[in-house]
Order: sequence, then structure tokens, then C-alpha cells
Amino acid sequence: MATLIPLPKLGNTVESSIIVRWIKSIGETVAAGDAICEVETDKATMEVESPASGVLLAQLFQPGDDVPVLTNIAVIGAAGEDISALVGSTAAPAPAPQVAAESKPAAVQLTNGASASSDVLIRISPRARKLAERKSLPLEGIAGSGPEGRIIERDIEAALTRAAKLTPLAQSMIEKGGYSAPEGASGRITTKDLLPTTAPQTPVPAQTDAVEVIPLKGARKVIAQRMLESLQTTAQLTLNRTADARTLLDFRKRLKASAPEFGLQGVTINDLILFAVARTLPRFPELNSLFIDNAIHQHRTVHLGIAVDTTRGLIVPVVRNADTLSLRDLSSEAHRLATACQEGRVSPDDLTGGTFSVTNLGSLGIESFTPVLNPPQVAILGVGSVDLKAVQSDDAVQFIPHIALSLTINHQIVDGAPGARFLQALSHNIAQIDLLTAL
Repeated sequence: MATLIPLPKLGNTVESSIIVRWIKSIGETVAAGDAICEVETDKATMEVESPASGVLLAQLFQPGDDVPVLTNIAVIGAAGEDISALVGSTAAPAPAPQVAAESKPAAVQLTNGASASSDVLIRISPRARKLAERKSLPLEGIAGSGPEGRIIERDIEAALTRAAKLTPLAQSMIEKGGYSAPEGASGRITTKDLLPTTAPQTPVPAQTDAVEVIPLKGARKVIAQRMLESLQTTAQLTLNRTADARTLLDFRKRLKASAPEFGLQGVTINDLILFAVARTLPRFPELNSLFIDNAIHQHRTVHLGIAVDTTRGLIVPVVRNADTLSLRDLSSEAHRLATACQEGRVSPDDLTGGTFSVTNLGSLGIESFTPVLNPPQVAILGVGSVDLKAVQSDDAVQFIPHIALSLTINHQIVDGAPGARFLQALSHNIAQIDLLTAL
């Protein structure tokens, strides 16, 4: 008996995933536990395993489709098995289900409710399908501008715009063929405005610039939404200061030259900053807080988010209980999470639950910047480069290395003075980081 394979819930906060590619092809034998496809959550790429053995009879979604969790994505069964009832009963079937030839039903139900021969497929994204159904718009005659000619949401919107301008007779003439509506026409379009489809086309001027249109999806789409929401829903204030970095730099050299058995050679400047933040925050619970539903949730334990640059965009994994970890353990965990993010195998649960975040652009030579809050967190620390700063001592001026610190707070929850006191304490701890590790 054929089995429907749902998209599993890959993490407590994951609501949908994008089909990246199908690992198994239609008609291919699959064993229970085999990976059948690769999907992308908002932060990580993972494989979906088959819960049963058999032949892959149908793929209900195409690469690039954004699929809600627990929605059926494929069918496994015996070769030649009739799965038409299953394909028709899926909660949210693909616009054009790809079905094995030996089990393909005589007709495939299309997204607009019409039936057609199984070799005539209307390729359309789920969002476009829903919009067309909501507006009762027939799909025939709509040219798709998506990958492989797929109809996407903007194609439906354009068709709705044209339909709104057409008189009934003009609409009828277009549907029968031979005529098309003029592009960019304003006002009502009548039969006298229609253009014969056989009319010579105006030559398109040679392009002087190549433009690649990249749809906003996956991690980039989530980042875009969250950054905009962050600035729209919080009152962000950034405070800047520097910390004496002489001991920081010297201590890092000593760690790098230490004996391998200590496990401290890989500790970085960023690890030392993370350690200082984790040990300073418990004294300032108003900054180690979340603002949720008009209530402030102050945390006694520091769950430290660390910004990681990846090819898929910014990812912020969380070091749990950072204030209880030794320098070596914190460094090891931060490295593990960063590597998992860069290789696309980080667990979705490792990306939630942060109470404070740190983002470091100092290695790229950035002197200072304004970090953007990661709501519902109320504070984030930006770390800049280490540069020489002129410091007056008695009657002389010394040039001493300092590291730049930028603290952004949600001024709805945290006032400037508490933020400044935290920066002051953090700067003091960084200046004596070797002693801080002994506590």
C-alpha cells in the first residue's frame, strides 16, 4: 500500500521549508531511512528521510517550492501502484505533481480545478495558485516568468491587472486568441485598443548591462523580514566606547603559544570577548532580557547568540549557559556552532533561545558600526577592530591599542545609563581579561 511522506517539523520554530533538490528520482527504489530530498529551513539545509521502503511514485512539490511543515511531499509504494486517490487527497498538492509513468492516473487535477491529460501540466507556485483560486482566475493563457516557465505570483498579479482593465468583449477576443492587450495601457481597454498577436514587434534595444534577478527566499528572505521588523518595532539606541586591548592581545599570544594539552591554542580574540560578555552580563539583568507581549523576561543565565557569516547569509547560533562555561569550553562550543552554520548542518534548535547577541566585524577592519537588535532580545554588542588610541598620561601622550565596542539597546526597555554602565564594566573586564578567567 502506498505511503504519503510528510515534510517533518525540523525544529521547534520551523514553520516551512524550501525544497532544494530531489535526491531520489521518480521510479527509483527507496529503502526506509534513505534520504529522498534536501530541504532548506530559514537557517539550515537538511535531508528528509523516507519512513518506508518501496518505489518513489510521486513528487508533490518542485525544487524552489516553500512547503509548510507536515504537508505531504512525496508518495512511496509498489511499482505500478495506482496512487490517483492519494495524490488527489493530499492537503496541499503540488501544482503539477510528478508521478511515475507506470502509476500516473489518466487525468491530473490542476490547481484551477480543470482536468487535463496527464502529459499537460500547468507549472505554478503554491502562492500563485492560492491567489488565482482566491480571485477565480483561469490559468489558461498565462505565461510564467519563473524557473522553467513556472507561473509565479507576479504573473497572476499582472493577469489580474490586465483583466480588471478589459471590457468583457475585449477579454473574450483575447481568450479566443489572435489578440493581446497593450502593455502599460491606462484606463479601460476596449476592442479597439487590442493588438493583433501577429503584428511585428518593436525591436528591443541592445542591452548594455546584464542584470540577474534573484528571488528573495530562504535565509535571505528571513533575514530581510527580521531586520525590517527589528527597526520597525523597537526604539534602538547605540552607545559607543573603546576598551584597552593591551592585555587582551598579550593574553591571546600566550594562549596561542601554550602547551597543546591545555586545549587553549585555538582561542581567538572573539572568544575572549564572548567570555568577557558572558561573565559581565549577570550583573546587568536588564540587558540579558527578552521583551515579549509587553512584558520583560529577565534571564539569570546567559544564552549568548554569536553572529556567523555564511554563504547563505547571517546566522546567529546560541551558546547555552555561556556564563557557566570555562574559556576553553566556550571557545570549543562557539567554534562548533560556527562550523555547523558555515557547512549548513546546524540544528534549528541551536538557533533559538538567545538572550543577548554579539556580532564582530573587527577582523574585516571595521572600526565601529551600529548593530541591529535581534528581537525579542533587548541588547546586542558590536565589536570593531583594534586600533591605536592616543591616551594622555601625565604630561605625555601614549598610543595604546583599544578595541571598539558598540552596544545597541531597545530604549523601550533599557535606558542609556544602564547600557553605559554595562559597557563600562565590560571594558574594565576586557582590560584585565587574564584575571577574569581566573574567577
